[in-house]
Amino acid sequence: MSKVKIIFNKIFLEHDTGMHPENRKRLEALGDLEETKIEDGEKYLSLFHKKDYIKRVKILAESGGGYLDPDTIISKRSYEAALYAVGATIMASKTNNFALVRPPGHHAHPSRSSGFCVFNNISIAVQKLLEYHKKILILDFDSHLGDGTSRFFYKSNRVLYWSLHQFPAFPGNGTIEEIGEEEGKGYNINIPLPPGTGDDVYMKALIKFLPIAKKFNPDIVAVSAGFDGHKDDLLLNLNLSMNIYYKIGEILRKNFDNIFATLEGGYNVKTFPSCLYNFIDGINNEKQKFKEKKTKTDIQKKKRIKEKMNELEEKISKFW
Repeated sequence: MSKVKIIFNKIFLEHDTGMHPENRKRLEALGDLEETKIEDGEKYLSLFHKKDYIKRVKILAESGGGYLDPDTIISKRSYEAALYAVGATIMASKTNNFALVRPPGHHAHPSRSSGFCVFNNISIAVQKLLEYHKKILILDFDSHLGDGTSRFFYKSNRVLYWSLHQFPAFPGNGTIEEIGEEEGKGYNINIPLPPGTGDDVYMKALIKFLPIAKKFNPDIVAVSAGFDGHKDDLLLNLNLSMNIYYKIGEILRKNFDNIFATLEGGYNVKTFPSCLYNFIDGINNEKQKFKEKKTKTDIQKKKRIKEKMNELEEKISKFW
């Protein structure tokens, strides 16, 4: 596998959300990044989104901006930025690279925005890949459930959606009971983790369900890469060190051939760059540059999580 590179363009800084947690400082924290020429992704939007919704976003931006929903801001150039976020993610899916984009996407539904997300970048890219009869594993390690992505592919057996996320937390679902419907039953794996979950339990949960992901034998792994599980993140309460992101990248490299990613969350601008570069270095088999003390989970929580994981394994194993 060739080295994963960052796909970035300054247009993503033009999605102006002011002092909102999801703001341009997230990408500015990475310093002076090399720009990539990216195609406008407007022609791909209908693979996932309804025409009326696309029109609504465009009109709101053209009118100077406003709120799509209580959490999701649109500015004058947000529609343009969101189109290029889609285009960059499509590009990443063709080249096995990392689309460093804003606005993020995995909460967006076909006819509505949600959770800072305008267009569902990862789902649009996966839909495009499905046109070529590919089987896709979506690993969503953003620590909020990607509810827009999960719901859209809930009945599909061509897409295995696998999420590790804090629960309870926004958007409110993502339990072990949600395993898919119809042909997609068994193809939706939710790993809900309580606040305070550390590196030890997180890695066990990831490794426990890795054999199912391998048995699915995907042609491509699509990653919704969010770094809000870090212990110092502003919006969630997991207790992960930055080491975990290197480990995720390393596990992906050792088990799958074709991998691409797009940015979702991660809101502490001091720790986000280290987490991101750890993930990329893990995939690229480079030395881990950023390290900190490994974190552990409270014994009582560890016991409860183990019981939940065993219950989930029993539910899912019927289909594998």
